[in-house]
Amino acid sequence: MKASLKLEYSLRVLSQLARRHRGTAVTRIEELAKLEDIPANYLVQLLNELREGGLVVSKRGKTGGYRLAKDAEDISLKQVLAVVEPELVETKITLKGASGPQVAALWREVSKRFDKSLTGFTVAQLALSESGTDFEI
Repeated sequence: MKASLKLEYSLRVLSQLARRHRGTAVTRIEELAKLEDIPANYLVQLLNELREGGLVVSKRGKTGGYRLAKDAEDISLKQVLAVVEPELVETKITLKGASGPQVAALWREVSKRFDKSLTGFTVAQLALSESGTDFEI
């Protein structure tokens, strides 16, 4: 499976924020960009998307920055995908042709299992995992 750079950056930033998540403390964009090696101008756009999707909150001003909108344990991979790559969690298939209904039924089952897997992984697990750790589905 190929993940987009946008998804990778999102997961890296959310993981970083999860490790720093302490109440109302925020992390500045410049610091996040440096730590995660993400261009700051792109990170601004990405954090706006994550904010609009309800995954992060921002604080404006001189002491401003970003933090998770809720506990990392409450942010599933499915929620992240729904915000940054919604087409990956959509199930669209036509019923055309003689085999259309069979293909659609199989695809619904695949989608259901994929959905269950995505829901089972959280940003907290990502933040706490060791470098190079494999996850089992």
